[in-house]
Amino acid sequence: MPAKSKAQQKAAGTALAAKRGETPVSALKGASRQMYESMSEKQLEEFAETSRARLPDHVDGD
Repeated sequence: MPAKSKAQQKAAGTALAAKRGETPVSALKGASRQMYESMSEKQLEEFAETSRARLPDHVDGD
């Protein structure tokens, strides 16, 4: 499932880095913290690899 906004794609990338041990989990906050706790590494990869070219900056929440 691709990311729906640039903010979501960026949060997924940050959460993925923490999941892989590249950044400390304590540095996560907001959406990236929630994504880290609730999504698998594979799910985070799918969101993070989304091209940002045509994504809006933000999308109203569901």
